[in-house]
Amino acid sequence: MHLTVKGHHLDITPSMRDYVDQRFGRAWRHFDHVNEVHVVLGVEKLNQTAEVTVHLPGKDIHCEASHSDLYAAIDLLADKLDRQVVRYKETHRPGVHRGQGADQPLHT
Repeated sequence: MHLTVKGHHLDITPSMRDYVDQRFGRAWRHFDHVNEVHVVLGVEKLNQTAEVTVHLPGKDIHCEASHSDLYAAIDLLADKLDRQVVRYKETHRPGVHRGQGADQPLHT
């Protein structure tokens, strides 16, 4: 996994980079096949914004969050990303075809 953290009107400190890596670790526990992650942290007047784009096999996931505190925005973003990764994982299970649930047997 390749993690890129960039700042928009903001200098990224090592503590910010470590905090982003720590908070997004929960999403990586659900899914190991992450190719690349791009995080953009920014400042827009009174709001602090955080955006992430995750490149997964077959799909890209994009989330945005904003708050008056940058670390709170990162927390909100991590929660959104976790929900989307879990949803992606549930819909892309191997051996399950479209229109079939996990409890239904495959047609042979």
